[in-house]
Amino acid sequence: MKTDSILLEIYRRLYQEYGPQGWWPGDGPLDVVIGAILTQSAAWTNVEMALQNLKVADCWSLDAINRCPESDLASIIIPCGFFNSKARKLKAFAAHVFSYYQGDLSKFLNQELQHLRDELLSIHGIGPETADDILVYAAEIPSFVIDVYTKRILQRMGLAFGINDKDYYAFQSLLHEALPRDVIMFNEYHALLDEHAKNACTKVPQCSACCLRDLCLTGQRYMSLEATS
Repeated sequence: MKTDSILLEIYRRLYQEYGPQGWWPGDGPLDVVIGAILTQSAAWTNVEMALQNLKVADCWSLDAINRCPESDLASIIIPCGFFNSKARKLKAFAAHVFSYYQGDLSKFLNQELQHLRDELLSIHGIGPETADDILVYAAEIPSFVIDVYTKRILQRMGLAFGINDKDYYAFQSLLHEALPRDVIMFNEYHALLDEHAKNACTKVPQCSACCLRDLCLTGQRYMSLEATS
């Protein structure tokens, strides 16, 4: 099978296995932006506690974040970890939107893909993965999110030969070249890969329970060992 056919088949099987994921958890673009920054190197359960703290503290707007002293903001978001650096990142984002868009998040997000992506990357604390989270889940622009789970699955499947593990854009190009530029698909596909990595393609792969194992080099090796044991 060609790479594009394999990737479409992976999507079909994961969707059949896990169903629609309904990402992003939250309600609206602001939730996505704040969550995308806070979830860096953090479990989502801890992020949820930090998000709830922001709401309880009445710090649930870009205006409130922009006005809140950095030390106070850091104390509010303690549960998500790295709270001092993340407070700086939240304030940098809010300050950017206020400086150039009069605090209008919708106006900021309503730009074409490359310009918005470049602008996001120019903001302190926004790297490629966070930028793509915001593009897909807040701006509804198709730019595939690459995370450790996506890399793990593509590598084990044998679809990432020759790609340096740290080359974010090489992984993204692989998916962009093979898949239709459909933001709904990109939304679901990324979420489904994460779900699969948590359920079957774990750090120690659970190949016997994997719906992709006949397509996967790692799964095929497992089946060969199982057949000879």
